[in-house]
Order: sequence, then structure tokens, then C-alpha cells
Amino acid sequence: MATNESFFNGFQLNRPLLAGGAVLTGIGAVLSVAGTVMVCAALATAGRNWMRSMDTPPSALAQKAIHDAKVASAAGWEAWRSEHAASPN
Repeated sequence: MATNESFFNGFQLNRPLLAGGAVLTGIGAVLSVAGTVMVCAALATAGRNWMRSMDTPPSALAQKAIHDAKVASAAGWEAWRSEHAASPN
């Protein structure tokens, strides 16, 4: 009973097989994490290079979009006010 142990009415556990499976699972997990890190590094590098190659930086694009939204909001508000100010209600 050195390699196999009996539990619960004949359920036998092969310890060397279980240990080998655990080792392979651990190795697979480590390789999986290493692959994920490599993919993330490649994507981050590509993204950084793409941002550097842009004519207009993303911060300037965001500021322009915010400005445009404020102008549109003010125009809508002014149109709503002028419509309601002219109504007899």
C-alpha cells in the first residue's frame, strides 16, 4: 500500500500519478502566465508605438470632443429656452 491508498470502500488513489498530474498542471499554469505576459507586453508596445505615430495626440482629440459636446449642449439649451420663452404657456 505504498503507492495506492484505499479510502471509502475501495476508492484507490494512485499517489505518483496524482503527483505527476499536479506537477504538469503547475508547469502548464506557469507557461500560461508567461504567455499571457508576453502577449500583454507585445500589445502594450504596439499601442505605444501607434500613439506616438498619431498626428494629433489622444489628449488633444479628447479636449476637442469635450469642447464640441459643450458647444452642442449650449446650442441645444439655447434652442430649448428660445422655444419655451416664445410659447404663450
